[in-house]
Amino acid sequence: MTPLVLIPGMMCDARMWGGIDRDLGVPVIHHIPTGAASMPDLAATFLADAPRQFALAGLSMGGILAMELLRQAPDRITRLALLDTNPRAETPAAQSRRAAQVTRALTGDLEGVMRDDMKPNYLAESPNKPAILDLCMDMALTLGPQVFARQSAALRDRPDQQATLAAFTGPALVLMGAEDTLCPLDRHQLMHDLMPRSRLQIIANAAHLPPLEQPDATARALRAWLA
Repeated sequence: MTPLVLIPGMMCDARMWGGIDRDLGVPVIHHIPTGAASMPDLAATFLADAPRQFALAGLSMGGILAMELLRQAPDRITRLALLDTNPRAETPAAQSRRAAQVTRALTGDLEGVMRDDMKPNYLAESPNKPAILDLCMDMALTLGPQVFARQSAALRDRPDQQATLAAFTGPALVLMGAEDTLCPLDRHQLMHDLMPRSRLQIIANAAHLPPLEQPDATARALRAWLA
């Protein structure tokens, strides 16, 4: 059976998937991109030891890395799911904000960066929001400031991947939380339009982290894509 590789968002680990990986009916490989400071290098490092072929799902930064994996090894990826992500290169305004965030993180205030700049944008309002935010903070602090700096650099310098997606002819899922303001609908509509066998799925009552905010709906969408 073809395995499924899951790549979480920035400063997240396998816990970001909310346990839905246990309910997908396929072997799952979790990959946490921590060891390099560019998307090409992160992708090449993973591919060196990856299965010959695999299904691939990534959320946010994980989706951006998934697109780079597709660019480097299109023959190895059987199907692709892109969740709450963006195929475009980073804007100059976003690039300039990263420098101050990295400086704060490397001088002892990673928690402040996550609290002030990252976490407020993650989630829709719900009774579970405080617990999910606490989990996001724990994942970030566990990974630490050096990983934050490397991931920030990889995101800052990432290439545009629209041509990569346009060349992909396998089954594709483009999924987003309806209230995601970090990666809004126009980005997902663009990715959906680029891939000829894509399905666009919008998860209600979720923002940037549907696997944690609406795990049942997210799992159903992934199972349908894998079927």
